[in-house]
Amino acid sequence: MSIIGHGLDLVECARIAKVFKNHGVRFLDRVLTPAEQERAKQYKDPIPFIAGRFAAKEAILKMIGTGWRGGIAWTDMEVLPDSLGRPVVTLTGETTRLAAQLGIQRILLSITHTEQLAAASAIGIA
Repeated sequence: MSIIGHGLDLVECARIAKVFKNHGVRFLDRVLTPAEQERAKQYKDPIPFIAGRFAAKEAILKMIGTGWRGGIAWTDMEVLPDSLGRPVVTLTGETTRLAAQLGIQRILLSITHTEQLAAASAIGIA
């Protein structure tokens, strides 16, 4: 088992709240998969959840080493909890190809948030 890459991101929840207020469902459709949107609806205040997913996807792209570039969509990455609540990453589209090219077989992800901040750390494992 080898570590291929690591990514870390920090997001201000107020920034996500402002974008959500201004763009609503259009923002959610761009950033979250339908399953992630359904999960967000379960929270009284969905902003920390949305900010956490935003940070997670940024961390994943930093781990892959690409950042945002042609062919990558926010919805190419889905982060949902397993039966124990651990975040599980599912890649599709261009992110699948890039991860495979690097030899990444598994992504370890940690997400944390408060009312003010959300952070995520992603580690790519071969």
